Amino acid sequence: MADKKNIPQHIAIIMDGNGRWARERGLGRTAGHRAGIERVKETVRTAAELGVKVVTFFAFSTENWSRPKREIDALMRYLDRFLDSQIKELDKNNMRFLVIGSGEPLPKYLQDKIRDSEAKTRDNAGLTVVLALNYGARQEIVNAAKSFALAVYQGRANPEELTPESFSNYLYTAGLPDPDLFIRTSGEMRISNFLLWQISYAELFFAKKYWPDFRKRDLEEAVREYQRRARRFGRVNVS
Repeated sequence: MADKKNIPQHIAIIMDGNGRWARERGLGRTAGHRAGIERVKETVRTAAELGVKVVTFFAFSTENWSRPKREIDALMRYLDRFLDSQIKELDKNNMRFLVIGSGEPLPKYLQDKIRDSEAKTRDNAGLTVVLALNYGARQEIVNAAKSFALAVYQGRANPEELTPESFSNYLYTAGLPDPDLFIRTSGEMRISNFLLWQISYAELFFAKKYWPDFRKRDLEEAVREYQRRARRFGRVNVS
């Protein structure tokens, strides 16, 4: 078991490999996404059991709109079903649900359902489950810079007082701790425009397994690997 005294507060996950998992089994890509949703549910349960405070899943990037329309439509349907089936479960278990990213051009019915889901779970104090949906980190930073510039223009902020900590308040993740552990599945070793500002000091863990094969024991192993590392944040350890 992982050391419960040294659990990452925030785990960020790129759920990669659904399509390849399906293709190797002679299935359509959407079958991989369906299997991936089951791993999201299992990961949420495991994170809560371990005592993690926040888990963020990279669900759909701003670049994913270039995928075939049939696949995009299927992903939107799966998200809709996830919200219908899982928000009550999250609420029952005192978990909070958040979505980060740009609302447009998500279908309006999904935008409405996301807002309702966030409102329903807003006061819950357990695990926070975050979906990065229609998300791109570079655009997030640009939007944050625009928001800060507007605050300066309106006299609500002073450029001389800007710090990395205060700038974080203009990001989608305002109010959340930065990720301690970043996980990407499928053997790919890239960040892919995900939480670029927030993962500056995160420990990176690249799993060879495709996301549909990433089970409870794999998340626990990632946490154990995190616990084996010395996090110095630029400092030098003195023994």
